[in-house]
This record gives sequence, structure tokens and C-alpha cells, in this order.
Amino acid sequence: MKPHPLEELYSKFAPEAGAAAGALLPVDRQREIGHFNVFNVADLMLDYRNRPPMTFDRRSFYKISLIRGRSRIEYADQGLDVDRNNLWFASHRVPYRWLPHDQAQVGYFCVFTEEFLRPANGGLVLHELPVFQPGGCPVVSLTDEEYVAIEVIFKKMTLEIASSYAYRYDLLRAYLLELIHLGQKLQPAPVLAPAHSAGARLAALFADLLERQFPLETPQQQLGLRTATDYAGHLAVHVNHLNRVLKETTGHTTTALISGRVAQEAKMLLKQTNWTASEIASSLGFADVAHFCNFFKRQTGLVPGAFRE
Repeated sequence: MKPHPLEELYSKFAPEAGAAAGALLPVDRQREIGHFNVFNVADLMLDYRNRPPMTFDRRSFYKISLIRGRSRIEYADQGLDVDRNNLWFASHRVPYRWLPHDQAQVGYFCVFTEEFLRPANGGLVLHELPVFQPGGCPVVSLTDEEYVAIEVIFKKMTLEIASSYAYRYDLLRAYLLELIHLGQKLQPAPVLAPAHSAGARLAALFADLLERQFPLETPQQQLGLRTATDYAGHLAVHVNHLNRVLKETTGHTTTALISGRVAQEAKMLLKQTNWTASEIASSLGFADVAHFCNFFKRQTGLVPGAFRE
């Protein structure tokens, strides 16, 4: 479950897609500005029938895709069949894969690291943005007009990355930020509600701390924080205060939020690893496999073995 390196992405392009599609930035440029590249989906589809399906896993980079066609997007423990026009945001924190239903796929996608945006982000933190939140829906359905507007940005990126303009990476950062903000504007308004109050800030800190406990990459790895008291102590607040704030801001108790995220991780481990139920139970902090099975059934309605099958 370790993030896949960028080289794996480049290896999927057929030779006839052209050298530019598979060219990594020079090593010295990667150290200076991180990594960025933009691709045409049609190039990816050239050798589509000769490759195995995309693996379900975390990658080591952020990815924004503009796709048109019938396909299935799987992320975290969710699956979504899409058609027509969609904008999809993927981060290194959530495992995902894209499964085209046929070869009639068009669009663009870009990949980038957090380091690439750092010189121009003005304090913006990528993993805190609504479009990259693990618990949200990263796929935005687009009208034909919205698709065309976003396609224009990708076309500008494609032209600029191949240019000799001395400041092309600064311009590419500007295009990338425009793309991110446009995607956020297209999300439902409640997702973008500002968080200025002390309670909202505490809720955001809790959410970030909860997410940083994952992923679990080996059966020997143990969940660092497991209970509401653990999280309250780490955040230096009383557990009752934390519970009240989370109930007011999210509608759920601290324990419910922790349990939901633990259940989500359990589903991903059952789906994408060959760990035994006992190994998963131990990593997630359960005293024994029976306690884990009872917890999982309360959360999902299925025992772990039935879910895995």
C-alpha cells in the first residue's frame, strides 16, 4: 500500500504517444520545483487493450483529470460509474483506480507534487482544500460548457510545458491554481463553507490528525491514536469539549467519527491486501479478532469475510 512512484505512471504510455508524454523533468529541476506534467487521455488509451487494469492503490502525487466517456472510478471504499463529462481530483492520501469501460475516452489529466505548487501557493495547503479531502466526493459532474472551459486550461498547460519560455513553470502554476479553484467553485456550496470559528478550527485539526493515522502499510504497524481520549489529549483539550465541538460542527460524536474512519480503513485493507482478519484487527487496535468482527458488522452490516468475498 505504499504510494506508487511517478515512473509507474509514465510506463503506461505507448511509445507512439511521443517522447514528450513520457519525459520526466531533469533531476535538478525536480529538486528545484517538484514535479508537474500534463497528458492527453487519448495517448494513454493507445495501448489500453494490451495492459492489465489499473491497480487500486495510493500514488505519490496529486492528479486532476478531465474525462469524457463511460468508465468507473473507485476511491477509498467508494465506487462511481460515470458518463459524459467529469472532473476528478485525486490525492496521495486516498487509494484509487480508473477503469474505462471502452476505448472511447477523451480528455486530459495533470500530475503534480506539493513541492511544485509551493513557490506560488500563498499559504495554500493542498491537503486541506475541500477538493482533496479524503471524506468528500472527488468527482464533479460537468455541463458541456464547463467541460469546454476546463479543457481550455488543460490545452494551455499542454502548450506551455512544451514551450521554451523561461518562466513557463510559474505560468503552469498559475494555470494549475486556476484549475483547482474552478473545481472548488463547481462543488456544492456546503462543502466550501468557511471555517473561521475556534470550534471549526478544532474540528479541522481533529480531522487532519485522524487522517494522519493512516494508511497502515504493514500488519506490524499499529494505529497510533484509537480513542476519543487519545485525540483530546493530543489536541490538548478536554474530551468533553472535543466531543461537543465535533457534534456541533459535524453532527457526529468523536467516537463515531473515529469508528467511521477505522471502518473505512478496514474495508480498504480487506479489499486490497491479503492480510488476515486477525492481522487487520491487531493493526487497528482491537483486542482480538472477535471484537473486530463485531465492530465491522455494526459498521457495515457484514462480517469481514463476507465483505472480502
